[in-house]
Amino acid sequence: MTGSTDTGLLTLRNVAAAGFCAVAALALAGCGGGREKAKATLAPSQVTTIGVNSYLWRASLDSVSFMPLLQSDSAGGVIITDWYVNPKTPTERVKVSIMILDQNLRADALKVTAVREVSQGGGWAPAPVQAATVQKLEDIILTRARDLRRDSIGG
Repeated sequence: MTGSTDTGLLTLRNVAAAGFCAVAALALAGCGGGREKAKATLAPSQVTTIGVNSYLWRASLDSVSFMPLLQSDSAGGVIITDWYVNPKTPTERVKVSIMILDQNLRADALKVTAVREVSQGGGWAPAPVQAATVQKLEDIILTRARDLRRDSIGG
């Protein structure tokens, strides 16, 4: 009888030790691998090494790169272009101001304003800017910022 009890105890100890090892291995596996994979699939929306959201900043500069810059302040998130005259319509000119208001990549973190003037009698007179024009520029910047974010993870 003693021999069968020892064998039973050793078997019980082996099963308990194996169970403990299995639980510990599962706990350790859950600690590290999953988070690294989550970071690899989604770039952060808040990248602020320059004072404002880097994606919005770069996208804004890319979107108005054809216009001469008058002022740009990455710490304050302000981009102001100089007057731009489209060669196809030399009787009008446009000036754009872009403000990045937040450190997150969000639609309400961007404010675009535009001023338009038309040539009249040898001078420039203020003219209205269609709201759709400003909205379209905001959409272009936000789409470009999202593309930059997506590209930053190599996907």
